[in-house]
Amino acid sequence: MKSVLTFVLAVALSAVMAKGRLAEVVDIAPVWSGHPVGFALLTQGEKQYVAYYDDQRRMVVAEREVSSKEWTKKVLPVSVKWDSHNYITMTFDDQGQLHVSGDMHAVPLVYFRTTRAGDVTSLVRVEHMIGTQEMKCTYPRFFRGPGNELIFTYRDGGSGNGNQIYNVYDGEKWKRLIDGPLTDGQGKRNAYLIGPTKGPDGYWHLVWVWRESPDCSTNHTLAYARSKDLRHWEKGDGTPLLLPMTLANEDIVDPVPQHGGIVNGNTVIGFDAQKRVVIGYHKYDAAGNTQIYNARLEDGKWKIYQASDWGYRWDFGGKGSIAFEVGLGPVHEDHGVLTQTWRNVKYGSGTWKLDEKTLKVVGTVKPVAQASSDSLGAVESKVAGMSVKSAGDSGKAEEKGVRYVLRWETLGVNRDKPREGEPPAPTMLRVYKFEQ
Repeated sequence: MKSVLTFVLAVALSAVMAKGRLAEVVDIAPVWSGHPVGFALLTQGEKQYVAYYDDQRRMVVAEREVSSKEWTKKVLPVSVKWDSHNYITMTFDDQGQLHVSGDMHAVPLVYFRTTRAGDVTSLVRVEHMIGTQEMKCTYPRFFRGPGNELIFTYRDGGSGNGNQIYNVYDGEKWKRLIDGPLTDGQGKRNAYLIGPTKGPDGYWHLVWVWRESPDCSTNHTLAYARSKDLRHWEKGDGTPLLLPMTLANEDIVDPVPQHGGIVNGNTVIGFDAQKRVVIGYHKYDAAGNTQIYNARLEDGKWKIYQASDWGYRWDFGGKGSIAFEVGLGPVHEDHGVLTQTWRNVKYGSGTWKLDEKTLKVVGTVKPVAQASSDSLGAVESKVAGMSVKSAGDSGKAEEKGVRYVLRWETLGVNRDKPREGEPPAPTMLRVYKFEQ
């Protein structure tokens, strides 16, 4: 399923571009454009790395010196089909080795690591991290934990029947971060997680919805947990949680029923000016219309506030990646004002100003997303249905005030099914440099 993360990242990228001057555009390679699938950009000092699917759908990792327009490329022995779940992610460890994972939707682990620090030509496939619970992997993610340790997480199992696994790297090998999965659907369901996200209060925050089957309308029950060390978890009121967390053993934020208008990937974690966690999501109201809600943890209890008041229902369902008709960003403080971005296929998009006490919409602020299309240019392809895709930089440029963004063009999602007829011609993948 196409995550609202695309919308949230687009807003964040637009903010970067709106505040910066386009300084340089560098071509990388022609890429597959038949359906959207996430690419990765990682800047490490004076070096830059890009992972993508080329015009033959092969996974490729390229590197360059940021002062050069020449790329060194490594073609990896995997190819994407029609599944928009199969994004690519990558990171560096403390020894400078590059780790790459992707092209996974309920398939055996796909994972590569360099044998020479920072050299993409030395990437080799590593068949196993641990050796168990690696046969049906989806949603890979690398991130740094509380002690700056390198962590890798993924779902083991399928939609409606899966567990969330966490591994930690000791510099030479991977091991389990915790004994067993963090969440367990008990063979009946799976949790779709957002996070863990490090908050301004010192906790790592995690939210999820449960899903009973591959049909996305069977999402239900918004839940939450927090931790200081990613090993010991608790409810919002501080009550310890036993692992793995299940439907019967969790902190329920909102018991939204199946077919109740909540969907995986469309929950976001934000914070108000007092550093209280605020979870944004949508569900159907009493009239059956789709509305955005914000749940805030207040004195150990969840209080739910309705933000939108729309006369519109997004009636979704079925299998595969779908285009989201509603999107929302996390609540956050911006120059003393509490704001939240939103998007609706009927009403457009914008940025709300929220009352700090009631979380009610009390006005609007200028949307930061307005600079997006101008900054990355209009669609160049003549094929109907093509749109601009972008990806932010998961690393950090050595040059102060510089940000990089990937840009390419593709058709939209298609329920992860092949399209009829000839696919569109490849489009050029480029990296854009913005200076603040």
